[in-house]
Amino acid sequence: MNIFADFAERVSAVVAALELKPEEGQLDLSRITVEPPRDPAHGDLATNAAMVLAKPLKMKPRDLAEKIAEGLRADSDVSAVDVAGPGFINIRVNPIIWSRVLASVFEQGKDFGRSQRGNGVKVNVEYVSTNPTGPMHVGHTRGAVVGDALANLLAFASYDVTREYLINDAGAQIDVLAKSVYLRYLEALGEDIGAIPEGLYPGDYLKPVGKALADEFGPSLKDKPEEERHAFLKGYAVDKMMDMIRADLELLNVHHDVFFSEKTMHGEGAAIAQTLQALRERDLVYQGTLPPPKGEVPEDWEDREQTLFRSSTYGDDIDRPLVKSDGSYTYFAADVAYLKDKLDRGFKQMIFVLGADHGGYVKRLEAVGRAVSGGSAQVICRLCQLVKLFRAGEPVKMSKRAGTFITLRDVVEEVGRDPVRFMMLYRKNDAHLDFDLQKVTEQSKDNPVFYVQYGHARCSSVLRQAAEELDGISVAPEALMKSDFSLLEDEGEQGIIAKLAQWPRVVDGAAEAHEPHRLAFYLYELASALHGHWSKGKEKPQLRFINDKKPELTLARLAMVYAVSQVLASGLTVLGVDAPEEMR
Repeated sequence: MNIFADFAERVSAVVAALELKPEEGQLDLSRITVEPPRDPAHGDLATNAAMVLAKPLKMKPRDLAEKIAEGLRADSDVSAVDVAGPGFINIRVNPIIWSRVLASVFEQGKDFGRSQRGNGVKVNVEYVSTNPTGPMHVGHTRGAVVGDALANLLAFASYDVTREYLINDAGAQIDVLAKSVYLRYLEALGEDIGAIPEGLYPGDYLKPVGKALADEFGPSLKDKPEEERHAFLKGYAVDKMMDMIRADLELLNVHHDVFFSEKTMHGEGAAIAQTLQALRERDLVYQGTLPPPKGEVPEDWEDREQTLFRSSTYGDDIDRPLVKSDGSYTYFAADVAYLKDKLDRGFKQMIFVLGADHGGYVKRLEAVGRAVSGGSAQVICRLCQLVKLFRAGEPVKMSKRAGTFITLRDVVEEVGRDPVRFMMLYRKNDAHLDFDLQKVTEQSKDNPVFYVQYGHARCSSVLRQAAEELDGISVAPEALMKSDFSLLEDEGEQGIIAKLAQWPRVVDGAAEAHEPHRLAFYLYELASALHGHWSKGKEKPQLRFINDKKPELTLARLAMVYAVSQVLASGLTVLGVDAPEEMR
């Protein structure tokens, strides 16, 4: 039950009944929204109907608001309607609405709030896709969590979601990896390799790979022709690195449906060549020249005819080269073929969760999506800003180049999966995030993940206590759903139910905006409402959830507590965080 969507339809029906006609075209009722008012004292719901419709109707917003308010007052589920300011309409609903909300939670359980927005549309969410040259570091962690939670959110909103990882196994970095692994192989054979040369990967994480090679092949690899050995080491090293990355992701409970190898698209007659030929026939690929870069022109810049993609026609800043001067394909050519492959697999939305350093790729990826699909599919990019790591307020230094970076595994093993996942989502993805290894394990209101999980544990504790103290009275969900919800008349109780009623709207809005952090914010607010009301019960015994002198009221309150537990558990599950029944 989404009361906001329900009342938006009611407001639209009232407007339609007024039979107001704009001077031109049709009245666009899709702009009408119903949302919680900023100040709960103003009512339960607020609508912008008069503000967005007054201009096309050439009316004063306040006058239109009064007409709409008059129609809403005839609704039996509305107890009061007020017009505020220049034309805002505030609605207070009949308390029976809150009973319906609780009934809906009991009927749907953890599916309460599940949106039908996606309607089975095929969506591809690509996230992580870090180069397979080493273990994941804390900078990769945010994208992994955001991408995974976004995929969960879209699935909860009824999209057909595929979680994908692009293995970047065709670039120069793989040559560097193979050379680095060969040195560790020689080291494992007992040779003195000295200092790792500049430009190779110095991390100790490659030592086990070198040892595995030495154990399996002995010194035989040294005798192979260099080209043959190098080709073998590239594949071997990538496989080992991907095993390491999968193990790191498993620590976060992050899993992908598809691991797509970029290498498979290269080579004569492979996907890139076929794609460029097909796009050339559509005049999306052509031979031409590019103007020199703005500002100082690099010494290695060449004014030459190139194979170009018409990305500027579709919103990019310039057309993009597809083939290098040596005849090899650019990274952009691989991006074009990869997007074409996704389109051929039937995806209507292709979401890329990228690091902030990939901001320059956004326009070109969006342009490729529009061009290749002819506008039938959408490319959406979400950038994740940097994570700054602290311990008790002091920065934790890391240096990937020196091989002493802080890994994802380091962080998860120190603080646990749940704090990492929740806190990576407790800021919007494009905002910088300070992650304090000490604070995220504190048991206080200032630690959001603890506060939300403790909210669920408190609900479970209250229900266990009630089962022990209420002799002969069942507190099973099937019994609680039959209680008299109309007894919940306290302002705090109705505030909690009003917050529960917002959950379907939060899910719908977060899915539409591709912003899973909204769920984390909401869960903290819901937990805060529960904890706050529980604390009032310590000062005012009449507000306590369990009152053996008033069993009917107690059952209604326990029903509310159970409903809160269901929504907290549902939201935490979407975020990939556990909902514990007790915490010590």
